[in-house]
Amino acid sequence: MSKLTLVSTGAGGSRYLTNEAIEAIKEADLIVAYTKYAKDLPELVSEKEVFTTPMTKEIERVQYAIDEAKKGRTVALLSNGDANVYAMGSLVVELLDTLDLWDNIEYRALPGISSVLALAAEVGAPLSQDFCLISLSDRLTDAALIQKRIKGALEADFIISIYNPKSKSRLEPYQGMLDQLQSLGEERIVVIARDLGRENQMIKIISSSELIEAGVQNSDVNMSTTLLIGNSTTKLTKDGRVLTPRGYLNKYDLSGVQKGEWKKIN
Repeated sequence: MSKLTLVSTGAGGSRYLTNEAIEAIKEADLIVAYTKYAKDLPELVSEKEVFTTPMTKEIERVQYAIDEAKKGRTVALLSNGDANVYAMGSLVVELLDTLDLWDNIEYRALPGISSVLALAAEVGAPLSQDFCLISLSDRLTDAALIQKRIKGALEADFIISIYNPKSKSRLEPYQGMLDQLQSLGEERIVVIARDLGRENQMIKIISSSELIEAGVQNSDVNMSTTLLIGNSTTKLTKDGRVLTPRGYLNKYDLSGVQKGEWKKIN
């Protein structure tokens, strides 16, 4: 049967590839990918037949992968991060469903390490309470809806990860986020991470005031950047790591015994 595997390649480079992803790439006789992602994995794709397209050609890329799989080929369609997080997953499933190909192609999707998870591991333990992901790309999502979601997340005190913050021609959604962060009126810890997993990886931990002051021209922020905005309890450890306490030491003492006030409540 024809095989199409959607392979999540992780946050960047080959550092976050899972064993399952590596095996799927090795098994494939055709690799389909965004040009940049194929270049990230020369050791795995150099001897393979590779078809690539630039940004904004996602439909063409997926359609090619489907057409080649229909011919009986084993196709690996690469997607950065996790393929179901602002990536190719929804488009692949939608096209397979629209074309009614479920009985013709054996399809599977492999999970990957999204950039917010890679970032969290690098800086400490910032995601120990409820968090959300918000993309600032308004190419497929209404800009007003993006701002509504940012406002709601800040008001609900979520830890917020921002994907696709800005490009040279797309600054308004990012400016809107900065304005809302300023309107919050409370300081937050912010992590700026760019090119995670690659040789030029950069991570900075700053305050929300510093992020706001840097404005939309902030050179540390581009389409390869992931932002993490802490909630009201997020803090820095003594050695500068980012920590959002889960609440264990509010309920238990250091020996693991439940504290008196919690015993009374329960």
